[in-house]
Amino acid sequence: MTSGIHHVTLITGDVQANVDFYVGFLGLRLVKRTGGYEDARQLHLFYGDYAASPGSLITFLVWQGGSSGQAGAGQVSELSLAIPQGSIGYWLERALTHQVKVEGTAQEFGETVLRLRDPDGVVLKLVSANLPALTMPETDIPAEHAIRRIRGVTLLSEVQEETTAFLTRNFGFRAGPVEGPIQRLVSDVGDVLDIRDAAGFWPGVPGTGTADHVAVRAANEAEVEAVERELRKLNSSLTNLHDRQYFTSLYVREPGNVLIEMASDGPGFTLDEAVEKLGHTLFMPPDTPDPKAVKVMLPQFGLPGEERVVYRDLIYKHRFFTPESPDGTTIALLHGTGGNETDLMPLAHRAAPNATLLGMRGRSTESGVQRWFRSFGPSIFDQKDIRFESGALEAFFGEIGTAYRPDPEKLVALGYSNGANLLAAAMLLHPGFVRRAVLLRPAMVLDEVPQTDLSGTSVLILLGETDAFRKQGEVLADALRSRGAEVSVEVLNAGHGLGEGDAPTIAAWLASA
Repeated sequence: MTSGIHHVTLITGDVQANVDFYVGFLGLRLVKRTGGYEDARQLHLFYGDYAASPGSLITFLVWQGGSSGQAGAGQVSELSLAIPQGSIGYWLERALTHQVKVEGTAQEFGETVLRLRDPDGVVLKLVSANLPALTMPETDIPAEHAIRRIRGVTLLSEVQEETTAFLTRNFGFRAGPVEGPIQRLVSDVGDVLDIRDAAGFWPGVPGTGTADHVAVRAANEAEVEAVERELRKLNSSLTNLHDRQYFTSLYVREPGNVLIEMASDGPGFTLDEAVEKLGHTLFMPPDTPDPKAVKVMLPQFGLPGEERVVYRDLIYKHRFFTPESPDGTTIALLHGTGGNETDLMPLAHRAAPNATLLGMRGRSTESGVQRWFRSFGPSIFDQKDIRFESGALEAFFGEIGTAYRPDPEKLVALGYSNGANLLAAAMLLHPGFVRRAVLLRPAMVLDEVPQTDLSGTSVLILLGETDAFRKQGEVLADALRSRGAEVSVEVLNAGHGLGEGDAPTIAAWLASA
């Protein structure tokens, strides 16, 4: 049986900081970018050596702006990478130069270790270990100091002996030395699993800054299937066998509840990209419905030296999508109840393929779902909150003008349902902060509408023929029109939900403006 670590998968909440750290600081190569196989709307990045060799791979699920987790029992707590002996000083100096958080040096199992933290707080150890080097990409890091491969991971188990027995029996590791509360398991290539006795530890909490799983190696698909059959005979844990396109995977939880994957070495990442082009193209799982729409929802980033958006801390959480050939138009998006900043991006991209999209996230919550303002019941809205959030929306548009400098003549605001309601209210309360707006399935939510001047403002309102809120949308259209706005109303063959007619109608209106 082939033994050793295939890859380690962790979770990041900031894709750009993650890329800058693992490519820019550590000198790894981005070897693959895909939509997630469990959820295609989740970006999955793979880093490794030049050839994407098993044993070099560190992968990240991107939970952009997600909540932090906490390493604890039943999780991988630390990741270690092998560096050449005598390179600790180089990496310490490099960490200080790059303003990477350093937690100091130590001796572990007779090896010198430099402890760092990545941008999400993951404990990363650089270990002076005499392991065979893989082919690292050419970077500013001298070859004599470059990272060689994964050294190992630390697993926190409340049942250390059972975890040790399970991993040695099924995955080709053998028991090695013990140091304090840690039992070391060693593979044929020399990488390690350190099983730490975590009896009495707090349980792990999934989230950014934590690990999802560690994957061990199998020579081929047949070996993965053989192990799966043996585990089923033992009935020790639920197993899941998957075709991940680049490798065949078996998932199982060991007795301490750490998620273990067994992944075949082949077919590998050159299945759909030549080795010199690895990591250049965003791929989607084969069964992804409407992959073009999903791609628009995934967070974008730039490799070191490439252009990227420098995000500012503004009133609302937000995300940009930049098309391949931007035409200068920016569309700001306000989602509906229960949505988020990416929900309307596919619709807006279909309507305006060359527009830059700015998705915003409402900051009110109600029954655990995201909204733009509070309500006291069906069609009973918190008027004070509407006015407060309308002021915040006006201020946000002022902020983006300073922070990102969109062309004000090509700035369009687009809202759906609850987002359209706030956008319309803000336009009535603060005229002039946006001059072009698209309101999808809106309603009048202001009890008292001020007599403001909306001259020079163009609005497209799309109502659903069978929408229960259609009449409130017509009331809103009359209010905007009576205050000087140029209002176009279209009634589509739809209810309150979005339909096939929305994107082409928006596209035609944008083209005519």
